[in-house]
Amino acid sequence: MTISINAAFDGGNIRVVAIDGDRIDLEIARDHLSDFFQWFSFRVAAAAGRTLTFRIVNAGQSAYPFGWPGYKVRASTDRVAWRMTETRYLDGVLEWNWTADTQLAWFAYFAPYTMEMHDALVTRTAAQPGVTHRELGVSLDGQAIDAFTIGTGVKQVWLYGRQHPGESMTEWWMEGALERLTDATDPITAALLDKATFHVVPNMNPDGTRRGHLRTNAAGVNLNREWHAPSAERSPEVLCVRNAMDATGVHVAMDIHGDEAIPANFIAGYEGIPSWTEDHGAKFYEFGRRLAAHTPDFQTEKGYEKSSAGNANLSMSTNQVAERFGALSMTLEMPFKDHDPNPDPEFGWSPERSKQLAHAMLETLADMIDRV
Repeated sequence: MTISINAAFDGGNIRVVAIDGDRIDLEIARDHLSDFFQWFSFRVAAAAGRTLTFRIVNAGQSAYPFGWPGYKVRASTDRVAWRMTETRYLDGVLEWNWTADTQLAWFAYFAPYTMEMHDALVTRTAAQPGVTHRELGVSLDGQAIDAFTIGTGVKQVWLYGRQHPGESMTEWWMEGALERLTDATDPITAALLDKATFHVVPNMNPDGTRRGHLRTNAAGVNLNREWHAPSAERSPEVLCVRNAMDATGVHVAMDIHGDEAIPANFIAGYEGIPSWTEDHGAKFYEFGRRLAAHTPDFQTEKGYEKSSAGNANLSMSTNQVAERFGALSMTLEMPFKDHDPNPDPEFGWSPERSKQLAHAMLETLADMIDRV
């Protein structure tokens, strides 16, 4: 039977360049109206009994080519378990071999979290006691921007993710956070919800998610560069969330992301905002120290360079929210590779570990909530 490659599904992205025997040359499609690309997700059919070589020939022109060295493609035969497979990057080409013992195999940049999965998460979360669902607005393609309110406390906590849709680990984190926040049997959760009200937006970029984008919405806009001046024409997703924040105020904000290059979990803060004070910044640093002491899946040594005084980019949500509300605001970055200080040679950084990190961050916040 002839091998076939297909990415015409929710969140799919790949193009066939050529199939020559057992060698398959592919390229990743750019985000619509944008030059960003790196996310891929596709399936191969009629592969059983063959050893195939896959080559993504435009990997060197991707948004973050420095992220490919040391990266391993995720592969699955059941779309549940996504294991790492040995991957090579040489001369701008990403390449891996696959010996197939099933009719179908699936490959992705990271374990996918599709819009079908998002809708299932929203439906089951909305059915939990003590949860209020709101549709804050709609995307450019008309998809809902779903949000949940959970808790009765005076501290206003915002959790939001997937501004960059190709960072699918972010919605796995959100699933873990929502499961923990709706666990009526957990005493840590109960005490936290007495002190805080949570507002959770599990996917801020549904259009990019469905389209298989790396970083942008349906208009080719990077939502995490819109927070200073969001508009209905370019970034309604940010506009509706920021308006809702204005209505509640924000004491704590966690913006959940993935990083292509750094093989570790870390948080980025709001150094360089105009209103920066040492006392304000101390809360951010304390959270990081406490989280690193709480779980081996977090560290504080690796991360982004800090902005110098007065030079924070206020178009980014963490900086804008810290400046606008005086909030303890942070960007969590999870790896496409693995958390090298505590590695997993089979799965690397994974959906389950993303969910567990959400639990650890909520537990850390519970210990600090009286101080924010």
